[in-house]
Amino acid sequence: MSLDMLPEGPVAVLLGGRSAEREVSLLSGQTVVTALRALGCDVRAVDPAIPDWMAQLQGVSCAFIALHGPGGEDGSMQGALQTMGIPYTGSGVLGSALAMDKVRSKQLWQGMGLATGGFVTLAADTDWQRVIDRFGKVFVKPACQGSSIGMTCADSAVALQQAYAVATGYSGEVLAEQFIDGPEYAVAVLGDQALPSIRMETDNDFYDYEAKYLSDETRYHCPSGLSRAEEAQLAELALWAFRSVGCSVWGRVDVMRDADGDFYVLEVNTIPGMTSHSLVPMAAAVAGMDINALVGRIVELSREGWQ
Repeated sequence: MSLDMLPEGPVAVLLGGRSAEREVSLLSGQTVVTALRALGCDVRAVDPAIPDWMAQLQGVSCAFIALHGPGGEDGSMQGALQTMGIPYTGSGVLGSALAMDKVRSKQLWQGMGLATGGFVTLAADTDWQRVIDRFGKVFVKPACQGSSIGMTCADSAVALQQAYAVATGYSGEVLAEQFIDGPEYAVAVLGDQALPSIRMETDNDFYDYEAKYLSDETRYHCPSGLSRAEEAQLAELALWAFRSVGCSVWGRVDVMRDADGDFYVLEVNTIPGMTSHSLVPMAAAVAGMDINALVGRIVELSREGWQ
């Protein structure tokens, strides 16, 4: 980021918060704090879980949101900052809210004809066997959480009911999503560009919280091994999914590929992790950007929307 693009005045980095992803957010936020300071910015680390956090925003020029999950990634913080007149990084209120809600985003994609797996919402009186008969194996997840929190697999009526009980420990609806047997890809989006895709491999049942943040055994392939045509196809799908829910600036799109080679969008993440295990910095590095350049570019792209 050139010196003339540096924010004038202190930058607040919002990190931590009260969601189930607090610990990941603290790590992401510290990465951003370090990068912004390396770029010459005056930085304040602000944790919304602290009672006087809003007072710490007095006099800041802008906010870099490094919060994950409800309360930070779902449009509520974006709306609060907008009301206070504080410019912020990333997607706006609508894009944040839609992307966070897996049910609404998948309904929108289905209506547009964008490839996404089948799903149903679950309730206490759901006919569990009917869901299994329809889809076979499913992923069960809270509709408004990230980082695979509260997510489990089920391939029987008993397992499905148990998985539902786990997911109801978090706020919002619960959905059962069609299991797609194939590799999982992540596509980082930066402005109008899709960065090189990443293919993840894990010995766990799926790419869960432990595989994402704790395990040193997870394998990441970037470049992902796709042909040039397949890479272009995946990038086009990811950008379409990202823009369709009103997202902007930066994010990550998660995609599965089935045995026939078809890609299916899982979800869009508007504030992806920025930890040592995170995918967006990994893809940016392959594209020739270190973490400081990546953070600076996010600020630049965000500022273009503040004008």
